[in-house]
Amino acid sequence: MADTLNIAIIQSNLVWENAVQNRINFQTKIEAIVETVDLIVLPEMFTSGFNMNAQAIAETMQGETVSWMQDLAKQKQAAIVGSVAVLEDSKYYNRLLFVKPNGEIIHYDKRHSFSLAGEDKVFTAGTKKVIIEYKGWNICPQVCYDLRFPVWARNTENYDVLLYVANWPKQRIAAWDALLKARAIENMTYCIGVNRVGLDGNSFEYPGHSAVYDALGEKLTSDNSGKEATEIITLNKSHIEKNRRHLGFLNDKDTFNLTV
Repeated sequence: MADTLNIAIIQSNLVWENAVQNRINFQTKIEAIVETVDLIVLPEMFTSGFNMNAQAIAETMQGETVSWMQDLAKQKQAAIVGSVAVLEDSKYYNRLLFVKPNGEIIHYDKRHSFSLAGEDKVFTAGTKKVIIEYKGWNICPQVCYDLRFPVWARNTENYDVLLYVANWPKQRIAAWDALLKARAIENMTYCIGVNRVGLDGNSFEYPGHSAVYDALGEKLTSDNSGKEATEIITLNKSHIEKNRRHLGFLNDKDTFNLTV
C-alpha cells in the first residue's frame, strides 16, 4: 500500500474525430513526463472530442486505442485513464477506461448522459458505480456531466479519490470550478478534474481549468486556464486519514437508497 500517489494530469486540445492524431499527440506528452508517476489522467473522449457521431468515432474494446493505452501504461509503469466512445453489443457507450501497467482494464460507463447535446439519444447510460483499487488507493471514476449529480458521487464506499474526465465548455466553467471543490469537501476526498482546451468541431470553446482539490477543498494545482499543460501532483493518504479521523464528517452523513 502506497501512502502517496503521484498523479499526472494532461490538459490538451483535441483533434476533432481523429483518433490517430490524438494518440500521437498524447503519446508525445506522456513520453515527455520524466518524473515517476503512478497515474496519468486524460480528458473525456480524448480520441475524438465530445462528439455524437458515434458511428464514425467508436472503437471496440479490441481496438487500437485500448491496445495503445495498454502498451503505454506498461512502458511508463503507470495507469492511464480517459474516456472514449466504445461500441459493444450493438450499443455505444461513453466509456472511461482505467488501464493498469499490467494490462488490466477496468471500465466505467458514463451514468448521466448530457441530454442538452443529445448524448442520451446516441449513447447508452451506465448503471454501475465503480470503485477501482490501485496501489492501495480506492478511486471512484466519473465522467463530465456526472459532476452535477452529488448523490451519484456520495462517498458511501470510503473511497480516497474522486476522478472526473471532461469536455466542459467555457460558458459554464464557473460551475465546473465550484462543483469540483464541493465534491471534494462533501466527500472528504481528493477530487481530480481533467478538462480539455481549444475549439471543437462544433465551435464550442473549452478553457481547461483542470484541477486537484484536497479533502478540505484546497486547490493543489496551478492556474492553467486556456492552455495545454501537464502537471504532477502528489496525493497523501495521511491527509485523508487525519482529517476524517479528526473531523468525522462522513460519520454524520444521511443514508438513502439509490434507484438506478
